Amino acid sequence: MQKTMAFLQQFQQETKLTEAWLRNRLQQIEQRGEFVPTTEELVYGAKIAWRNSNKCIGRLFWRSLHVFDARAYVTADEVFEQLCAHIAFATNRGKIRPAVTIFDEKRVRILNHQLIRYAGYEVGDTIIGDPHSVSFTKQCVNLGWQPQYGAFDVLPLVIQIDDESPKFYTIPHELILEVPITHPVYNFEELALKWYAVPMISDMALEVGDILYKAAPFNGWYMGTEIGARNFADTSRYNMLPVVAQLLALDTTQQATLWKDRALVELNIAVLHSFKQQGVSIVDHHTAATQFALFEQQEQEQGRDVTGNWTWLIPPMSPATTHVFHQPYNNTIKNPNFLSLPKKTSARV
Repeated sequence: MQKTMAFLQQFQQETKLTEAWLRNRLQQIEQRGEFVPTTEELVYGAKIAWRNSNKCIGRLFWRSLHVFDARAYVTADEVFEQLCAHIAFATNRGKIRPAVTIFDEKRVRILNHQLIRYAGYEVGDTIIGDPHSVSFTKQCVNLGWQPQYGAFDVLPLVIQIDDESPKFYTIPHELILEVPITHPVYNFEELALKWYAVPMISDMALEVGDILYKAAPFNGWYMGTEIGARNFADTSRYNMLPVVAQLLALDTTQQATLWKDRALVELNIAVLHSFKQQGVSIVDHHTAATQFALFEQQEQEQGRDVTGNWTWLIPPMSPATTHVFHQPYNNTIKNPNFLSLPKKTSARV
């Protein structure tokens, strides 16, 4: 209960409650024999978890997080309904709203990496779609999902309640906002690329005090390089740099032409251009770094240390052009926080 006591102390201090409130609250927990956060405590905990997220460069906006207390929904159908509501709220026709939906910590699991994610298929020696999703796609097929073998097939949501067999649900098409990738100068249309509008992480747990909520999908909005320099560019993902270089007629016969760098820049320009053209929220890595500097300043003014995972905070393109590259960070994990799920709690599919 040490984490719970520390959390409630922090809650009491930051929300300016009295010492008497804290004593009464701790007495309630002792009498009940367990800590069951009120909705107000849960909302506060989720927001602080974002503020404490060492890997996130977008923490300036932690106060704006919308928190949905969904602990009362414990059937697979109910959970799916709440996830659809989350997708609709977060997407908001492109004006992305940060949100988290928190389910019962003991009974609900969401097996997806993200609520919206593209399938990956092994076909002979090649992979169609997203290589990151190959294993999970196989699991979905084993559950009865019908593969389409396209490059951008949205995977179903897979939900598990207690020790029951997981169930899969197809996300209604009208809830999924995707952005076709175009370029202000080059003909990127022939590449037939697109990406979904909202990154909604669903395979991390929300830790509040001593409680680990294993089903707590959350989202902000994309930083352009997450798509342009990782999802599209990584050799273990869509591996588009050689294709883009060919489109740009770059000399790829030797590394010294910096063809990868030039293709990477144009690919990232295309992502930012496309999202803005479609009116979908996105931030470039330079603006994100400037916003993070403001967050650091605000935290220092409040007397709080800023923790961070440097390898995640630096952008994957031109990192040395941001102040983050030159700044050391303490990677201590604070509570509340969003954590990787322990392997021992992994659900069967």
